[in-house]
Amino acid sequence: MSPSPVHSFWTCLLVSALGCAGVMATEPYAPAPSDDESMVELVEHYTADEGDTRSFWNLSISPTRLEKLNTFGADWQERRGSVPFEDLGVEGRIDHLLLGLHIDHQQQQRDTLRKRLETAANLLPFAQTIIDLEEARWKVSRVDPKAAAETLAKLAEEVTDLTERIKGAAKKEDSEAKTEEEEEAIIVTAVLAKRTESHVRELTRALETWHEHFAGFEPGFSWWTEKPFTAAKESLKAYGKKLREEIAELKGEDDDPLVGDPIGRDALLDDLANEMIPYSPEQLLAIGEREFAWCEARLAEASEAMGHGTDWKVALEEVKNGYVPPGEQDDLVGHQAREMLAFLDEHDLVTVPALCRDTWRLTMLSAQRQRFMPFAAYGGQEMLVAYPTAEMEHDNKLQSLRGNNRAFTRNVTPHELIPGHHLQGFMADRHNTHRRLFSTPFYGEGWALYWEMLVWDMGWARNPEEQIGMLFWRLHRAARIVVSLRFHLGQVNPEEMIDYLVDEVGHERDSATSEVRRYIGGNYSPLYQCGYMIGGLQLRALSEELVTHGTYTQKEFHDAVLRCNSIPIEMVRASLTGTLLQETHQSAWLFAGEVEPSAPADSEQDG
Repeated sequence: MSPSPVHSFWTCLLVSALGCAGVMATEPYAPAPSDDESMVELVEHYTADEGDTRSFWNLSISPTRLEKLNTFGADWQERRGSVPFEDLGVEGRIDHLLLGLHIDHQQQQRDTLRKRLETAANLLPFAQTIIDLEEARWKVSRVDPKAAAETLAKLAEEVTDLTERIKGAAKKEDSEAKTEEEEEAIIVTAVLAKRTESHVRELTRALETWHEHFAGFEPGFSWWTEKPFTAAKESLKAYGKKLREEIAELKGEDDDPLVGDPIGRDALLDDLANEMIPYSPEQLLAIGEREFAWCEARLAEASEAMGHGTDWKVALEEVKNGYVPPGEQDDLVGHQAREMLAFLDEHDLVTVPALCRDTWRLTMLSAQRQRFMPFAAYGGQEMLVAYPTAEMEHDNKLQSLRGNNRAFTRNVTPHELIPGHHLQGFMADRHNTHRRLFSTPFYGEGWALYWEMLVWDMGWARNPEEQIGMLFWRLHRAARIVVSLRFHLGQVNPEEMIDYLVDEVGHERDSATSEVRRYIGGNYSPLYQCGYMIGGLQLRALSEELVTHGTYTQKEFHDAVLRCNSIPIEMVRASLTGTLLQETHQSAWLFAGEVEPSAPADSEQDG
């Protein structure tokens, strides 16, 4: 099979090998343990202090919390800066730079939150009232039950009035002559309604916590506050329900609209700087499109081998129908996991400790969880296996069967277990554990994707059908770059993302919908979907540099990467090459060579 297009950029990679960072070591460098215990201790202390600060001032939109965290970050930047950088070794300098990046990025995210709260100020005028009540409790301040009751009564009235005034953007009246009610209406988009509703839920929980603390303890408290508290709580719940169900139209049903919250180009650039990725969003799009084209060419080759000509989508349909009968998916996954372990041992590719081999199990995903996870996933020693459940509708069952067929699963199983996330997590719990603070999907998902590329090259796919299965996932990773970045750039909407995954990649529509729902749901970083393919390409380029053209064996390389723990791959590179970075280091490693930015989409959408 033809090599990935990243190989064609090897000459350029050698030219930009280390930029101005330093001189590459000529022998393999083992990054465990850290050579600078002072920095390990500093990062550990920062992590503990940050955790305590966040968990105590735990109302995310509280001005007090934001001020405390800003002061905390500034103090810790000063403390980090007091460490003599030139006295640090390879690992200490990596930790020093990463801690600075982390603190700066946290500040950027707080600045973004402030700006978003300003745009929603007229939807949360009551927020400070609840925040003041709860923060006074934290200070162990006495409560005046009568005054508290008056505050609650006013709160209930304010929220009820606000609930009546808000209108969905689609319901805005266009006529010039407007009623007084229409003049006072507050027009809310679905995106803003969803965002605001999450804040309302948090504030409702805070009010309940405040009330529970005093009820039945403070004399006279319940006598004064029980009725106005109930009214305030119910008004908040009604307000949140209107925002979510009526304006955002999110009712927890399968046919709910997909409502996302694009972050914009500037925020993407901030996130890329934090991940030490020197490419722009448009350049990453070009990389995704380039990898997509490579996958399509290989799919056409496999399709021809199956007797379907170059129409690989016909071949894909045949592969998708190659699923196991009900009740046998767990057996299939278990067999594939053991088969991959034997493959790794035969080729001496990576160290797999005995305990790691023994401490994984399978758990079947419920129908509800498959709304967000249509394929397998990994979590805490368990591979979460997607397969139809009895309560699913017939069509949904068939889509789940086809989306988790034998050939697809052969690629997914090692991604989730060994050598993928299970081995990765096992080693992360034992090496450079202080670096959990710097966790990044470009390492986390990139590691698993890198192995998909490597075992493809080594013949893990035994026939054209299994090649189709592996290539489908690789195509999917390239597509994730395209749809997720274009979404956050405001160039496509969720429905267009689904159509792309169905029409261009070959997903079942249910699976594509579940995928997009997860991409835009806000529980993942905006760059998470890019982390798979881009992180894999980073590790692949680094392997070329250190194994193919360097002094590492494959096993040495893989073991050393795992010992680095989850940090940006550019820092993994510095560690494995033994590079003494400079304090002014800026990301400059062009792991994919020089890239011409992708052209803008045909039309931009309102995010």
